Amino acid sequence: MTVAAGGTVGQRHVVFRMPAPGEIGITTASRATLLDEMEARLRAHNGFAVATLNLDHIVKLGRDPAFRTAYAQQTHVVADGNPIVWLCRLAGRRVDLVPGSDLIGPVMAVAARLGVPVGFIGSTSTVLDLASARLEAAHPGLRVVAKIAPPMGFDPEGADAEAVLTQMAGSGVRLVLLALGAPKQERLAALGRVRLPELGFLSIGAGLDFLAGAQKRAPVWVRMVAMEWFWRMMSDPARLAGRYAACAGTLPKLVRAAWAERRGV
Repeated sequence: MTVAAGGTVGQRHVVFRMPAPGEIGITTASRATLLDEMEARLRAHNGFAVATLNLDHIVKLGRDPAFRTAYAQQTHVVADGNPIVWLCRLAGRRVDLVPGSDLIGPVMAVAARLGVPVGFIGSTSTVLDLASARLEAAHPGLRVVAKIAPPMGFDPEGADAEAVLTQMAGSGVRLVLLALGAPKQERLAALGRVRLPELGFLSIGAGLDFLAGAQKRAPVWVRMVAMEWFWRMMSDPARLAGRYAACAGTLPKLVRAAWAERRGV
């Protein structure tokens, strides 16, 4: 991976450029810009796919060609995780921290205001029911009209995915929150862009689980000191220790690349 202070994906500015066919990178530097562009597309019945880049994604992108292909098809990519923000700034580009979980409320407020029907894919039926009830209560006028919790082993590009997208289309949904985790949610969003180009797809990871209380998110003060990763790792070390070790292992080369980019090397 290289860190770029320039470059484009179509007409989109790129902050991070990945070593893949075509360019993969952060396309939207601020949350405000992202929300404005999502609203404009919803008003125009023009679909989109939003991914939130973090170090774990970078590791996966280096190992998984299908994930790279899916990422290249996202219309918007924002910085999810302080290391990404810091690397961008080291490279000479200022970007906002935009975690997928933090986008749920503002995006649902837009959907409620515009009368855009919403659908959820991922997690469990219990989580989806509770999250939808809480979001509809928090945002009067919001309509969650489709909720699908795919089974274990769900293939985001196979026949089951096609069936899920068909069900979403039949429900009248125009905006879909994907809570499948990476890389499944980004791969399903890429397929959705092809099959249902008028729909918007937002990948949010564990966002609905946090909202429903199925998972506990780090307290605000932990997030403010950029230690949410440590909080999560200690909550499930057997599953996450290896993931964060791989993330730490990729940092030195990213720092070198960012510094080289800033110096114009």
